[in-house]
Amino acid sequence: MSENIITFESVSYRYPDGTGALDNCSLEIRRGARTAVLGANGAGKTTMFLHLNGILRPSAGRVYWEEQPLDYSRNGLRKLRSRVGLVFQNPDNQLFSASVREDVSFGPMNQGLEESIVRKRVEDALLAVGMTAAADKPVHNLSYGQKKRVCIAGVLAMEPDVIVLDEPMAGLDAVMQEELTGILERMHTSGMTIIIATHDLDFAFGWADNVTVLHAGQLLASGNPSGILLREDVRTTLGATPLVAEITSRLSLIGVDLHDKENLPRNKSDLLHALAIYTRKEHTP
Repeated sequence: MSENIITFESVSYRYPDGTGALDNCSLEIRRGARTAVLGANGAGKTTMFLHLNGILRPSAGRVYWEEQPLDYSRNGLRKLRSRVGLVFQNPDNQLFSASVREDVSFGPMNQGLEESIVRKRVEDALLAVGMTAAADKPVHNLSYGQKKRVCIAGVLAMEPDVIVLDEPMAGLDAVMQEELTGILERMHTSGMTIIIATHDLDFAFGWADNVTVLHAGQLLASGNPSGILLREDVRTTLGATPLVAEITSRLSLIGVDLHDKENLPRNKSDLLHALAIYTRKEHTP
């Protein structure tokens, strides 16, 4: 089985009005990984996502699923979209049924599954995102954060191999972001490949196994967050450095080395833990 579940080979895409969005872009998505896709507005993130489940087709180049070129026939796209679930940035673009349960049922019902299987998938998906109590509520009565959860549940009910989320944290308060991070972790633990577009460098630095940075429709960099997000060209393109990395770097200038077996702290919890270990070492006779 290939390590890469999705591969872009020299993919270019130009919209009907002539706007270029992807330009000879080659990249790989590792199976089972948490991948954060970064880049300025207009870098090509959303266009890339629309290629992942065949909504858009390359003007040039190829997209591969498990080393096989995508099949853009009706049957091929149906199979692909059952394996690659896409959650849009704005939940109102994805919700259209009267109730939460009906909306989450839509995908598995269209897979032609038996009613009992659909019912179980829906209940499991609602439970996974903490929306069981709202199953019979009208969709239009939900909060923004609840709508995002329902969108995720609708994709989970399809039982895909890959879930793709476009700016999932946008519009959520700190508590909701923490809850969504927990949902993502449970999905990853279950073996799902997760791809997220985000502008939040701190989230990407602490959460992702792999970061992919797009610039002007091309791949600028891809790899381990600690190696990629501290590169000078990446920092210049993104206009910032992850806060934890910046703090760690500044502390090293005054002799406080928080490296642990050559690994840098990548989130607040890591940083506080590293500081506690360093403090104990400094005060141990």
